[in-house]
Amino acid sequence: MQVIVDLCVVPLGVGVSVSEHVTACQHEIEASGLQHQMHAYGTNIEGPWDEVMAVVKRCHERVHEMGAPRITTTLKLGTRTDRHQSMQDKVDSVRQRMQQT
Repeated sequence: MQVIVDLCVVPLGVGVSVSEHVTACQHEIEASGLQHQMHAYGTNIEGPWDEVMAVVKRCHERVHEMGAPRITTTLKLGTRTDRHQSMQDKVDSVRQRMQQT
């Protein structure tokens, strides 16, 4: 099953700045080879369910290895069975409608 997720990993107990931890998580996502797009409050990732969930797990493992005693994660996800739709397809659809109005 294909899935598109919006992932936001927030380490707790590491101070105010979390960019070092976010960077480590981004490296894990990039290493997965999955399609992804970072944005200001997280990352969209698309691919096969098991591969996407495995990279979410690797992000947690890596951030814990860096010393974060606790992590809170927000994960939104969507699946479709009627047709294939990529992250870019979703964005393009809205942009096309915006041009029509």
